Amino acid sequence: MYVRYLKKNIEKNMFQGFVLIIYGARQVGKTTLVKSILDEFSGTQLYLNCDEINTRLLLEPTSYTDLKNKIGEPELLVIDEAQRVENIGLTLKILFDNNPNMQIIATGSSSFELANKINEPLTGRSLEFTLFPLSVTEIVGTNPGYKLEADNILPRLLKYGSYPKIVNLPEIGIQPKLEMLTNQYLYKDVVEIEQVKKPNVILKLLKALAYQVGNEVSMGKLANMLDCDKGLVERYIDILEKCFVVFKLDAYSTNKYNEIVKTKKIYFYDVGMRNALISSYPDTDLNIGGLWENFLIVERMKRNEYQQISSNNYFWRNYSQQEIDYIEESGGILHCFEFKWNDRKKAKLPNSFKEAYPNHTFEVINQDNWLDFVA
Repeated sequence: MYVRYLKKNIEKNMFQGFVLIIYGARQVGKTTLVKSILDEFSGTQLYLNCDEINTRLLLEPTSYTDLKNKIGEPELLVIDEAQRVENIGLTLKILFDNNPNMQIIATGSSSFELANKINEPLTGRSLEFTLFPLSVTEIVGTNPGYKLEADNILPRLLKYGSYPKIVNLPEIGIQPKLEMLTNQYLYKDVVEIEQVKKPNVILKLLKALAYQVGNEVSMGKLANMLDCDKGLVERYIDILEKCFVVFKLDAYSTNKYNEIVKTKKIYFYDVGMRNALISSYPDTDLNIGGLWENFLIVERMKRNEYQQISSNNYFWRNYSQQEIDYIEESGGILHCFEFKWNDRKKAKLPNSFKEAYPNHTFEVINQDNWLDFVA
């Protein structure tokens, strides 16, 4: 079992007057995480798995008296896959308002479903966290020698990603298992739960995004490619983002006349899932630069989430084809990064950007210093 960095953030916020919500894709370890918290808690506790129909019926909102008769008044209540419960937000509000000393932790594999159900009833009453697939430092730790170990497993992480069930599998036979996990997750959470009416379109869309990772995407061009409406493409990408399959990066601009503002980049939360979608792995992948970029950005997201570092994130490009792969805006400073898989390739910040935005830093991230960027 890996020690998850999010655990200490959750534990320090327990019994502070909030319902704690843990978002994350299926199979990233939410259940393992909450059960480890339960194992170490000495008070009264109750774990409810809402994938089970009978459990969902227990939590349908009625009155506090009825809920208390069904589940009692444990000091720590964990509701796993809470998005499966009808009107879960109202249930959580009733429990919280009538027993504020009870610590409630709810998990959900679809922020789209769960956020829609809880945001209004729990306004000001909840704290939200995101659990990702394993980070590189969760896998190797930070003991002496961890940098060498991280470098050694880097090729495997780029191939197969870091879902807990995949990380320790032997190399032989791992690709079919990763592809099975990917398909099961996409169909179970994305297609079934979100009630996608055209599953073939969303799978074709995912493959198109997988081939374009690291490049700007046009919703109109995607719609033409898939022979569907642009609005449908935008809706499906929104669903994929809310189900923790992909995430968007907007272009940075302050309305400079020569800057690109309307396009986006779309990355995968796990590069192994991206590779499995198109059965393309780094040994044969012509887009290793885009894959490297995706890997570094999502590992950086894990780092910032678990260290509670807040920033606005972008890429930048102008009409002269000058670009910056990744920008973090924080404290009035633009921290700019360029990602290079080939250590021999040089990069510098475009003069037009330096002149327009003097408050900046710049760093090239390659195979020599990548761990400092994500650890």
